[in-house]
Amino acid sequence: MRTLLSRAIQIDPSFHVALGIIVVLGIGEILFATSYYVGRARANRASAEATANTMARPPAASPAPASSPAAAAAQPGVPARPAVTSPASSIVEQLLREGKELRERGDTTNALARFQEALDSEPDNTSVLQEMAQTYESMQLVDRANDLWRRIKQISPSDSTTYELADRRLKLGVPTPESSPANAEADVAARKDVGGNRDGPIMGISEVKTTQTPDPEAETNLTLQIGIKKQPNATIDHTKVRVLVYPYDIVDDKDIKLTDADVNYEWLTPKHDWSEANPEVLQVHYVRAKTSGLSDSSLSEAAAKVRPSQKARGTKGSAVTGQRKYLGYIVRVYYDDELQAEQAEPSRLLQQFPPSKSPSAR
Repeated sequence: MRTLLSRAIQIDPSFHVALGIIVVLGIGEILFATSYYVGRARANRASAEATANTMARPPAASPAPASSPAAAAAQPGVPARPAVTSPASSIVEQLLREGKELRERGDTTNALARFQEALDSEPDNTSVLQEMAQTYESMQLVDRANDLWRRIKQISPSDSTTYELADRRLKLGVPTPESSPANAEADVAARKDVGGNRDGPIMGISEVKTTQTPDPEAETNLTLQIGIKKQPNATIDHTKVRVLVYPYDIVDDKDIKLTDADVNYEWLTPKHDWSEANPEVLQVHYVRAKTSGLSDSSLSEAAAKVRPSQKARGTKGSAVTGQRKYLGYIVRVYYDDELQAEQAEPSRLLQQFPPSKSPSAR
């Protein structure tokens, strides 16, 4: 039996072929299944990594809402919001406004302080420089004003209005060949000084410095130092110069009168003949004694000098003149009986007390 089976197997080789095919097919199925499941596993792993990366990534910035300034400006028909002013600019504008208000009230000293504070923040602000120059002009400090006009001209574009204004001020109103006759008349008027001299002033006020000194024996003790200068290349006859200083008091906080305090005058410069270019300095000393120190006999004597009409009106404080306080001054410079320059603090005194046609000799 074994012999027959062995012989049959040996005789029939197709059995080996079929067995080999089955083995090969089995191995192929195993390899196919293995590659299939390995591919699925790799795909699942890649998908999981992609999901994890997506979750870990920060969300993209959303477009600006329509309420933001940029979006509002991009939408037709929606006006853009005004730009936010920087703190420095707002402070400069406030100081500029305060300085102009102080100058209008006649307080040029504090007005200049406000303008200078604004320039400390913005040194090239032409609006501040222009207001400062105009303030110096109102004080008859022409040299300082011209320095500012030159600075404005340097930093301004040549086609700007500020450049043209500075150029006109520096030319002192001299008409250009292109100017019309009407403009020429205005320029000639601009060349006149405060006294109406067609050739312009030959003398001016360079500075007025006020210093108050504490004094236990006086209500007010102050000193004015007034610089009087001549124009370059001008020849001055000092006998023709008159410098008139008018200190003013406010009476009962309402009336403005010439002072009745003790006022003394002294030249600090020895020659005061204007033979040199430096200003000559006049010092004015104002002292108002305390009324509380007067004796009863002095008060009775002063009261006896009051006219009956003055008693009927009635005054406050003192029986003679009312309660007086120092208010300010007017300084006027005449040469050969022609007004050359004037300055006041507060400036409204110039309108209340205009100059006379001819000065009185001191």
